[in-house]
Amino acid sequence: MPTPAEKRSRLRALHESGCFVIPNPWDAGSARMLQALGFQAIATTSSGMAWASGRLDNEVPLDEALAHLAELAGAVDVPLSADFENGHADSPEDVAANVQKALDAGVAGLSIEDMSQAPGHPLYETALAVERVRAAKAATTAAGAVLVARAEGLLVRQMDLKATLDRLAALADAGADCLYAPGLRTADEIAAAVKAVAPRPLNVLMGAPGLSVAQLADLGVRRISVGGALARAAWGGFLRAARQIADEGRFDRLAEAATGAELKALLRR
Repeated sequence: MPTPAEKRSRLRALHESGCFVIPNPWDAGSARMLQALGFQAIATTSSGMAWASGRLDNEVPLDEALAHLAELAGAVDVPLSADFENGHADSPEDVAANVQKALDAGVAGLSIEDMSQAPGHPLYETALAVERVRAAKAATTAAGAVLVARAEGLLVRQMDLKATLDRLAALADAGADCLYAPGLRTADEIAAAVKAVAPRPLNVLMGAPGLSVAQLADLGVRRISVGGALARAAWGGFLRAARQIADEGRFDRLAEAATGAELKALLRR
């Protein structure tokens, strides 16, 4: 098993050139299967982990999130980046303290959102968002980990494209190693974001069919994640099969399941 320092070095190297996909498992089994499929790094999904524990996204407390990070980091040899929500804190000081806890859990990198979850005011003001990233950067720099700063304005429909790109640029200036704006859709929007954060790498979320890896690479995207989409795909198969059993008393959908032999082969160390 590589050391945390070795994993962090490998994750940083992936961001230096080219384009890579960093898929999002929700438990140790899905993490190990993604590694077996050849992905060079993986990232957690806060929504996928929450659904697996019977909760909604942003309902998992910090101690459980940290235990989840430690479990996944210890399950695979490839680097793990954490979807660390908003750092589970508002103040820059508390964000930095919690980032250190995530690093102690063994992650190679993590993302920090600018979303406060406050009713009526879902986003932090720019000045506070910048200070939160600057505080997280101090912790990740000391560990050699990769810090991803997320601008959520498009996702929660609180910012237009220009305001989102301005927020991304400010977060890049605060020291983020990689920038991420969920909600970018078109090639033109993605190309504008790549330009806004250059020379820092841009992460693009692909949660549905759309541009291919090759097309995103041609636009200058360095990193591609899928968020909770793989977990939703798994739950989709589960629900289709379970509903057929419940509603029709039929088991046809079980023919679509992975075989035990396939799962055993992927999980074999």
